Amino acid sequence: MSSPYPEMYPFEVNERLQRKDQLAIVDVREPDEFAAGHIPGAKNIPLGSIPGALNLIDPQQETIVVCQAGGRSTRACEYLSSLGYHVLNMVGGMSSWSGEID
Repeated sequence: MSSPYPEMYPFEVNERLQRKDQLAIVDVREPDEFAAGHIPGAKNIPLGSIPGALNLIDPQQETIVVCQAGGRSTRACEYLSSLGYHVLNMVGGMSSWSGEID
């Protein structure tokens, strides 16, 4: 069965950042995980806060969802895509990220 939302590998996200593409990135890890290092420009909305923070995500804009290993971002993408949001899951999460970190 195919996923109801697209997936993107960390190197693809990094390539788009290098090209200076305007990317919306939502990091669904907890604030302490986010503070320890995140993709530059990412917005931190912990997974449990997503339902109350829908106003912070543009449903029409392509949004890349990130967590530590891919589990939480998968759940966030399932939820957001079911509401009609244009989301992509970053496969492997920050554990697979080799680009810059803030």
